[in-house]
Amino acid sequence: MTIRHRPRLRAVLMAATVLVAPIVATPILVTPAQALIVFDPSNYTQNVLTAARSLEHITNQITSLQNEAQMLINQARNLANLPFSALQQIQQSVQKTQQLLSQAQNIAFDVQQIDQAFQQTYKNVSLSTSDQQLVTDARSRWQNTVGGLQDAMRVQAGVVGNIETNRAQMSELIGHSQNAAGALQATQAGNQLLALQAQQLADLTAVVAATGRAQALTEAERAAAAEQGREQRRRFLTPGSGYQAGDAKMFNR
Repeated sequence: MTIRHRPRLRAVLMAATVLVAPIVATPILVTPAQALIVFDPSNYTQNVLTAARSLEHITNQITSLQNEAQMLINQARNLANLPFSALQQIQQSVQKTQQLLSQAQNIAFDVQQIDQAFQQTYKNVSLSTSDQQLVTDARSRWQNTVGGLQDAMRVQAGVVGNIETNRAQMSELIGHSQNAAGALQATQAGNQLLALQAQQLADLTAVVAATGRAQALTEAERAAAAEQGREQRRRFLTPGSGYQAGDAKMFNR
């Protein structure tokens, strides 16, 4: 190679080096696509909002389920029965008073018996009635009056005996009413209190009826006695045959 061609050869070698160098360096500088991390603020914000909405929806569902559970619990409480009942004792008290009234002596609390007794015992005294019959009727009226007074006192004693039982029942029912777990228990306690009041009114009615019966028998006896007294006085004052002499026996001789 001549000296004249050396500069041209150097120029060609330098150009080839420049062209080859990028190709050799490229595998070293290029990063694989899988290793790149891309951050998108708009997409991140949207994801956070979506998650927040989902959490709020789940929270609302949980709250709704809790409310429904509480509603079912309240309904169960409202439908729960009262664990106490005083109806049996109240009925026993009423039956006791009824038995005392049914045991009325001589003249019972019956319209037909009353009418029959007044027609027989408390009627106007007939002029043909014998003195012995007058005495018998008077004694029968007295027995009716005494029996009526005794019956009234027995009924009064029975009602007084119910007072302590009623007090205990009332205290128990008021306590259950105040501590009622639901509407049904409160209503049942209130109904039993009303039943207790009805029983007390029944006792009061029985006392009034028995006392009124005794007073009526007393007044009827007084009226019949006045009528009988007039008849006996009339007979006493009516002129008779007078005194007639006769034989008298003494010492069974």
